[in-house]
Amino acid sequence: MKPFFTLTRALVVSALCGGAYVLSAQTIKPAPAGGAAPGLSVRNLPQAMATSEASRASDFIVAVVDNEPITNQEVNRLASMADPAAAQLGRNNLLIEALETLIDEAAQIGIAKQYGIQISAEELAQAIERTAQRNQISITQMQQRLQEQNLSWEQYRAQVRRQMQLQKVREKEVNARIKIQDFEVDDFLQARNIASNPNADINIAHILFELPENPTGDQVARQLTKADEVMRKLKAGEDFSKLAAQFSNAADKTNGGVLGLRSPSRYPSLFVDALKDTAVGQWVGPVRSAAGLHLLKLIDKRSADALPLTVTQTRARHILLRPGGKLSQDAARAQLATYKRQIELGLALFESLAKEHSQDGSANQGGDLGWANPGMMVPEFEDAMNKLAPGQVGDPLVSRFGVHLIQVLERREAPLSLREQQDMARGILREKKFEEAYVSWQREVRGRAYVEYRETPQ
Repeated sequence: MKPFFTLTRALVVSALCGGAYVLSAQTIKPAPAGGAAPGLSVRNLPQAMATSEASRASDFIVAVVDNEPITNQEVNRLASMADPAAAQLGRNNLLIEALETLIDEAAQIGIAKQYGIQISAEELAQAIERTAQRNQISITQMQQRLQEQNLSWEQYRAQVRRQMQLQKVREKEVNARIKIQDFEVDDFLQARNIASNPNADINIAHILFELPENPTGDQVARQLTKADEVMRKLKAGEDFSKLAAQFSNAADKTNGGVLGLRSPSRYPSLFVDALKDTAVGQWVGPVRSAAGLHLLKLIDKRSADALPLTVTQTRARHILLRPGGKLSQDAARAQLATYKRQIELGLALFESLAKEHSQDGSANQGGDLGWANPGMMVPEFEDAMNKLAPGQVGDPLVSRFGVHLIQVLERREAPLSLREQQDMARGILREKKFEEAYVSWQREVRGRAYVEYRETPQ
């Protein structure tokens, strides 16, 4: 019988159960590169876990994997997390599939131990902290919810640690098997990047100089003067989105005038015709419509499955405090929260505080990190940064490097270089190959493991 656990990128580790499973009536799919991150969502445990059925089941060893026992309670706990769609399998089949999954995991944990893969207390604490932040609850609230579901804090920590070990060993073993050749990258780009396709989706930004329905000559002249002023600023190299926010009369000006990626048929033909010979990143105008005068910028042009030709870059700065010695993590967060209040009240400048207090190499630049592409920062930092609007200061954030106070300075759309497109294509190809490589590695690990079945789970 084939296993029915689906382990995909969308799979989450419940912050109330700590497991990384959704049991469904589908053939197994491997965990993708990076695996499932612990605690991506908080949900109530399935009703089965709230009943006394599992607790009534006597505990005994059902299997041994390389001297590591798997108990009946472990199997029942996993089976109780079944996706509702898996109910058609019947309880006995659910228990068998849960057992097989635990055997696979135990064999992989054995490989992790051979490599000496450990999860430090700090890594574990950061993972759980990120879980709480994503679910907008405190650690205390998370502990209370776990207690309500009869899962101890130590049980939850142990299960998250286990999933992190599995993630690390899968990354190490599976990624080493994946080779991406240069010709594969070139073929991928040639097939996907067909931005010259006239039917490709386009993304346009505009700056509107509004005119009434029947404007007078003076009204048109005044708006033309404003348009000329903005055009001079664009030619001087000023950012289109910032000028849109400053001068546009359109409701979307706070978004830099960006109208979104869509089919040309969903744009006014006036806009499409004006930009038909324009390269991505360039602008034209003014163009007259019934609403007024527009300056138009072609932000992106690509087919639905093509790689983007531009990337949203963020320029941010931060103040970093590294806990240690007499400075605890909580004290660092409190200190940065004080700095935030001082900045918001106008009592201090972010730049000055960064130069004086930040323990990062960027301190001399007032904490300025320069322009960053997606993926350049560690995930916890980037997630928090992406939620901030330009000029906004976030709450203190814990990362693997310490505690940060982040301010986003500005954002811009920048064209992707050929090297960046190649790197992006290489990542997509690697992720596609990961599933096949994972299945092969999983079978090999299981085949090398000593598995002794003792009792049928109940």
